[in-house]
Amino acid sequence: MGDVALPPTSQRVSNNSTAAKSKVHPRVVAATVAGNALEFFDFTTYAFFAVYIGQTFFPADEPLVTVMLSVAVFGVGFITRPLGGLLIGSFADRAGRKPAMLLTIALITIGTIGMALTPSYASIGLAAPIIVIVCRLVQGLALGGEVGPSTTYLIEIAPQGRRGLYGSWQLASQGIASMAAGVVGIVLTLALSKEQMLAWGWRIPFLLGLALIPIAFFLRRHMPESLEHPTHSGPIKSPLVDIRHHLRPIMLALMVILGVTISTYAAIYMTTYAVTTLKLSATIAMSATIVFGVATWAGALLGGWLSDLYGRKPVMLWARVALFVLVYPAYMLLIEHTSFATLALATALLALLTGIGGAPMLVAIPELFPGHVRALGLSIAYAFGVALFGGTAQLVITWLIKVTGNPAAPALYVLITSLIAIVGILLMRETGGDKELQK
Repeated sequence: MGDVALPPTSQRVSNNSTAAKSKVHPRVVAATVAGNALEFFDFTTYAFFAVYIGQTFFPADEPLVTVMLSVAVFGVGFITRPLGGLLIGSFADRAGRKPAMLLTIALITIGTIGMALTPSYASIGLAAPIIVIVCRLVQGLALGGEVGPSTTYLIEIAPQGRRGLYGSWQLASQGIASMAAGVVGIVLTLALSKEQMLAWGWRIPFLLGLALIPIAFFLRRHMPESLEHPTHSGPIKSPLVDIRHHLRPIMLALMVILGVTISTYAAIYMTTYAVTTLKLSATIAMSATIVFGVATWAGALLGGWLSDLYGRKPVMLWARVALFVLVYPAYMLLIEHTSFATLALATALLALLTGIGGAPMLVAIPELFPGHVRALGLSIAYAFGVALFGGTAQLVITWLIKVTGNPAAPALYVLITSLIAIVGILLMRETGGDKELQK
């Protein structure tokens, strides 16, 4: 990815015109997606170390109860996402994308510190789970406001005709983070005993994530600003007030995000699913995370590129239809012929098709909004969507498997939510052919 010149702004004046007109290097793209990548590294690590985290902070007599408590706290981090989306998304539309992204990376640090350094329940009792819950609430606040400003920034710095590809790096970065988390997880599993993993081994990935945060913060400090305000006189409306005129795109975005979120977290859950339901070894199960990462990375970049060529809606629609048709057969194949190969195949299918459709979704949603509410619009839709559906996805899947006794229950959940997403896609306006973003 070469240097990128910011698009001309004949009718608008940037808050920082010198920075806005300067060329943006590939490191700026890396800095933009760093927060989301760190989030996914953290959340992916939590997902496949859920068994160890549960035993450390939430000991219970039944192993399944321990896992469910751990997964429930995984979901606690989603509770404050809507608030973060509202506050930080609005802040990004008023003060700038860069200040908002600096704020989120600072808050993300708190959550990572909590997971890496909080003593176990055996050491400090009830204080341990309380600290972990508080840290995840703060982290959720930050992450609720992370995707809106950073994705908006990517499409605002993209050259004409390449917003889909540039925006796709937001989702592709999640794949890279998952690959990294999977490699670290497998190395630790092979190198350490179960006792060592339980005692301290599962904390190592969180410590690695903590070490990368200063680098991300440094890169973001040196980013140019992309927010521009109209040149006309008069007071600028508050984004929180003006967003009420854009409820239809928010509702459609929620429908589409529902499908992408459930299929994403179903794929992430494959590691826990492989251990608890399919009874595969931890090493084989964790390898699914690497497969997920590779497929998400490839699918996202492919989807973003295709959406620049053929439009956002066709790519989103056909990827979701293909997933609807193939997901249940993939789960049945995995259940009837359990092995590393079928686990990898099912995970890759979920992640690849979700990535192909998910990347243009992340670009299409902010393209629906004018600049002064663009970050807030995406933040609200994404934060509320992921909080409502992502935060409960793994808990619901675990519950469905237990209640129905059907190990293919995750596929049914993906099927139902995919139907809703397809309706949302059909009702959305096509934005891929727009030469310029709304002012």
